[in-house]
Amino acid sequence: MFCPGDRADAGRPHILIDIHPPKHETFDIAARTNTDPKGIVRAVDVYTVAPWGLYMARPTPGRAQFHYIESWLLPSLGLRATVFHFNPGHERDQDFYLDVGEYTPGPTRWHAEDHYLDLVVRTGSGVTVTDVDELLTAVTEGLLSAESADRAIHTAVATVDALARHDYDLNGWMAANGMVLTWRDA
Repeated sequence: MFCPGDRADAGRPHILIDIHPPKHETFDIAARTNTDPKGIVRAVDVYTVAPWGLYMARPTPGRAQFHYIESWLLPSLGLRATVFHFNPGHERDQDFYLDVGEYTPGPTRWHAEDHYLDLVVRTGSGVTVTDVDELLTAVTEGLLSAESADRAIHTAVATVDALARHDYDLNGWMAANGMVLTWRDA
């Protein structure tokens, strides 16, 4: 748990954060499964391997907020780009959700370790960085190394900069780098 204590933010409400270790996921191309951070194995409709990343599309049974998820794991950028297909009444003002982390390719299995920071992209409008408090608490609690946190911060800043230079167009930024991301029609 984290409580900021006596700092420059005195007078602002202190929020206790129930921090968790970095989330890990496995993407098994051969078995067409995705093992989520809770260890639940889910069937995957589509895996596509590209020189720059791995695409996954699968249903999300039992989720009230969304019914389908699409993700591109982009190891060279330290990002996972996701499109959530929201259920009526749960829509959010976002086009893409970017997780900062370490994404490791393998011949039949890819692995992901989430490094807490997330970026919410609204095409043509802007990007918001979230969960900075979780990242700082994870480092304080010894759950994430200072080196990994430093890399996560640099990744987030570089991503915000690149998106700003491409009018907050994730697909445009990726295409300019030779990474053509494809998405299913919702």
